[in-house]
Amino acid sequence: MKYVKKPVKWLLILLGLTIAILYITDTDYLIKAVRTIYMRGYTTAFLDDYKRFDNQVISNGTSQSWPNHVDYNIAQETDALKKTNSEYGTVAYLIIKNDSIWFENYYDGFGPDSQSNSFSIAKSYVSGLMGKAIMEGHIKSLDQPVCDFLPKFCEGKAAKLTVGDLSSMASGTNWDEAYYSPLSITTRAYFDDDLEKVMLGLEVIDEPGQKFKYASGDTQMLAMVIEKATGKKLYEYLTESFWKPLGSENPTLWQLDSKEHDLVKAYCCIASNARDFARFGKLYKDHGKWYGQQLLDSAFVAKSLRPRFPESPQYGYGFWLKEQLGKQFFMMRGHLGQYVIVQPDDNVIIVRLGHQKSPDAGIGKFTEDISIYIEEAYKMLAL
Repeated sequence: MKYVKKPVKWLLILLGLTIAILYITDTDYLIKAVRTIYMRGYTTAFLDDYKRFDNQVISNGTSQSWPNHVDYNIAQETDALKKTNSEYGTVAYLIIKNDSIWFENYYDGFGPDSQSNSFSIAKSYVSGLMGKAIMEGHIKSLDQPVCDFLPKFCEGKAAKLTVGDLSSMASGTNWDEAYYSPLSITTRAYFDDDLEKVMLGLEVIDEPGQKFKYASGDTQMLAMVIEKATGKKLYEYLTESFWKPLGSENPTLWQLDSKEHDLVKAYCCIASNARDFARFGKLYKDHGKWYGQQLLDSAFVAKSLRPRFPESPQYGYGFWLKEQLGKQFFMMRGHLGQYVIVQPDDNVIIVRLGHQKSPDAGIGKFTEDISIYIEEAYKMLAL
């Protein structure tokens, strides 16, 4: 027995030393990462990991159900779409035509009301909340300095940083968008229980407002600006600005850094479903108007759906932009292949949620699966 006790003793000592080192080096967030992700066999965040974090509830009001199209679910998935859905673990695939559900299918035990992690789809909501804050006079314009709200960014190049730079991913900060490295700031932001501290440690190293560089930290900083400007928690502002007015059918969750600090992970992590995610795509398709009510300024919406930088035509303000089939699409897009894809001229919205996407083409580039979800939907629609 003593031969067994000795290795266990040294193992416990080693574990204790490891934990002590993590706290001393300010990398103790890795304990949470190991517990919630890595010990469960994942190498990155996964679709229903929101259940293992603190969340705030986003309440819904009077729900407005999507009507079913007269041709609801008459069409069948193409063979290519079936293959792709199976290969990448799709859990929801939805086509809305003329504001009616034309086709929907769910997989892997998911259904119309099942929640799953939005990941970076949330960025579009945060940009929309910025537009709402401008519309309501809490923020002067896209050109208002971030310094007016976050004094940490008042010196040197940071003094030139604007709220519009944050929404268009042009902050010039030293944020490193690395999902699979446990030591990256992206991983720290996901697991640290004090996200504001993480964000205030960023430095502006390049001239802001000059070029697109995809950085989740830009959206997180924008969320902090909106909270300062409005005096409201972001989950409260989302509830009153969009979730209730858009007639969402279900309440949802927005993941927090911790109950203690109560800051949403604004760059990601709204747990909802395909039907309710589609509502925000419809709002932008309809120039900020929802059944007669102007929830967002139409000029702001139009600006959001155009590239800010000619050399980066794939991004506007909080939305991705893609040409496919000779048509212009705008998109809400998240990690592992969460998509709300909109073609305004055809009045089509495509939503895909799932466990994986096709292999990465690089940060800020489109993966092959996106083209498949669009093209196969159009074959089904025969447009």
